[in-house]
Amino acid sequence: MTGSSIAGSRIRDRRQLAGMRQTDLAREVGISASYLNLIEHNRRRIGGKLLLRIAGVLDVDPSVISEGAEATLVAGLREAAGDQESRGVELDSVEEFAGRFPGWAQLLTDTHRRNVELERSVESLTDRLAHDPHLAESLHEVLSVVTAIRSTASILADTRSLEAEWQARFHRNINEDSQRLAEGAESLVRYLDAAPGTEADIKSPQDEVDAFLDAHGYHFPSLEAPDGKDEERVDQLLAKDRLLKSAPALKIAHDILNRYQADAGRVPLKPLISAIAVSGVDPAELAMHFGVDLPCMLRRLAMLPSEAAGPTGLLVCDASGTLIMHKPFDDFAVSRMAGACPAWPLFRALAQPQIPFCLRIRQAGRAVEPVTAVAVAEPVAAARYNSAPILRSYMLLMPDRQGHDMAQEPEEVGTSCRICPRGDCAARREPSITQDGF
Repeated sequence: MTGSSIAGSRIRDRRQLAGMRQTDLAREVGISASYLNLIEHNRRRIGGKLLLRIAGVLDVDPSVISEGAEATLVAGLREAAGDQESRGVELDSVEEFAGRFPGWAQLLTDTHRRNVELERSVESLTDRLAHDPHLAESLHEVLSVVTAIRSTASILADTRSLEAEWQARFHRNINEDSQRLAEGAESLVRYLDAAPGTEADIKSPQDEVDAFLDAHGYHFPSLEAPDGKDEERVDQLLAKDRLLKSAPALKIAHDILNRYQADAGRVPLKPLISAIAVSGVDPAELAMHFGVDLPCMLRRLAMLPSEAAGPTGLLVCDASGTLIMHKPFDDFAVSRMAGACPAWPLFRALAQPQIPFCLRIRQAGRAVEPVTAVAVAEPVAAARYNSAPILRSYMLLMPDRQGHDMAQEPEEVGTSCRICPRGDCAARREPSITQDGF
């Protein structure tokens, strides 16, 4: 039901709020009560001078009757409904609900968004508590110091006659251990209080590289135009950075930027943006157009500015399934520390190298739209006799695209087994801490 077709319902609600009878309003605007009754039951369309007269008598702005709730409010309700059609959500009445009860509609929308935020916080905290090596190390340190203090205190309490020199030494040990305990506890609390995405999350070379790429928006204009000094430009870029502090992080970033520069040479920026403007973001079509392999195009699209290619995410893993690069995508949660979901197309591609997959997927337990995932694996080293190939798999994430070559229904995948609500997954590694989702 469109916004204009429920104008009558809005008129009836406003009239009742004003305490006016139907016959009185009809008389004021110069129409019959029976005609107004048809209007209020949405059996007659209304507009023009009659709409203005009714709005004037009811003392409301005409747009309140003709337009009702903002489109963003209706969109918010549809987002909150998500995939709940099977639970009796009347999606065909969402505009009428928003028009007649805007306050309740706004409350539902705000509650849904808050639930999404809490869901993400639960995922992040679960990740930390279960798999964070820094947290485990800090807790071990605190417990070790507590044990040392307890041991020293027991000696002082149980030994009735103790030489003054030893007594002073034990007191000094308790004082020093107490200081260590206080510092360790303060550091642990500060770390737990830090929001995900802050510097407290940077614990490994890969974390440093992720922060470096995110700070640059995954795009490096200085590496786009070839001038014959490729290695020098990469070195200059890294020399100016302050996020990459360890030698392993610098090595990883150096390799990524060298590959970025090589991809930019094969697929120049301006021609790529022009091709996207003509045919859209179709990785396979673009790869054929520029005569490059699909992994190159996936990397290239992920490193473009969002205004050129729209929002994109990228996951890269090696043949062991370990994530070695992650460009976040809003509608697809990725666990930083826990094991990823084995149902992702990223891992499916490893089983069939160089065979591209294009699937619509949605994460279970998350009230978000499906996403389109394009995945492919490629060998990264020359083949040798009797030796397993060295593979790398890529998965580009894009907003949902439902075309003639796409599955009508999105496949349901998880985030990680620990927080996945799917109960019928044959690939589950451990029981989920959630029973019915969030």
